[in-house]
Amino acid sequence: MKTKAVVTTELGGPEVLQLQDVDLAWPAGENDVLVDLYAAGLNPADTFFRQLGGYVTSDQPFVLGHDGMGVVRDVGPAVTSIEVGDRVAFCNGGLGGTMGTYAEATVLPDWQLARVPDEVDDLTAAALPLVAITCWEALYDRANLQAGEHVLIHGGAGGTGHVAIQLARLRGGKVATTVSSPEKAQIVSDLGAELAVNYREEDVVAAVRSWSGGVDVALDNAGPEVLQQTYKVMAPYGRIVTLMGTPGDDDELSAYNQNLTIHNVMMLTPIWHGLEDRLGAQAEIVRQALALVASGDLTIRHAATFALAEAGKAQAMLESGAAIGKVTLRIRE
Repeated sequence: MKTKAVVTTELGGPEVLQLQDVDLAWPAGENDVLVDLYAAGLNPADTFFRQLGGYVTSDQPFVLGHDGMGVVRDVGPAVTSIEVGDRVAFCNGGLGGTMGTYAEATVLPDWQLARVPDEVDDLTAAALPLVAITCWEALYDRANLQAGEHVLIHGGAGGTGHVAIQLARLRGGKVATTVSSPEKAQIVSDLGAELAVNYREEDVVAAVRSWSGGVDVALDNAGPEVLQQTYKVMAPYGRIVTLMGTPGDDDELSAYNQNLTIHNVMMLTPIWHGLEDRLGAQAEIVRQALALVASGDLTIRHAATFALAEAGKAQAMLESGAAIGKVTLRIRE
């Protein structure tokens, strides 16, 4: 069958994204599900793959996007957990090979799908999966955040940061975060951050150490320079989780002398390597996060929404740094 999808026609800027007809294999495996997509979420990784290429070499059209929400159109003969007409959300594809979510339809296994509660709207369900998985794995699984601990989250008003603040608060953490403007400081305060440090105007290390005496857990989503700066705010035996890779220690050997534990979180690894047990665990995180949204305990902030054919404009906004919250695509009403 055919479906429309935004295809990466070559590596480069947002202009390389073009809406085209592509082939979609259906019927597929006995546990596969055909989903009509209603919305998709954008993530910074999408722009990296557009510029640098996917992780998986394939002769299939390169369709970006990991986060999707849609309605089940058809199911394979062995599917019992999902029914036609169910609203579902998921994180899958977008690395090359398996088609991503910048499309009108997709196919994936039933065990990767999470039913969307009635209380959760389409765009929120589409924006949630990757960021929820990332923050959940970082703060809960890797850092093992405990109630009463001091937490530093960089970029608290961004797509990842605003969710991390809320998950840290739900676990009982005391949260500090970095921001770049008074407007963003107000946003993170409303989300529960006790301290918002404007890194353009303040000494982050001094401010955070004064507040905490030393941070127990830190989440880095800014890169090597910021991560090395973070070493200096940590309490002895603190735990850092980075989404950006690990550089060496700083000139003062702060990570070594403070006996810090440093974790990498690259939540796309299970998709890349086809790790079904990990993909199943990530789908369960999405189910739990959707339940938190439905109960009002977790909020997804939306920056802007574009039509599927405007995926290039959506990515340009994401790259500009102007987005406060999540950027999404509305594929159908």
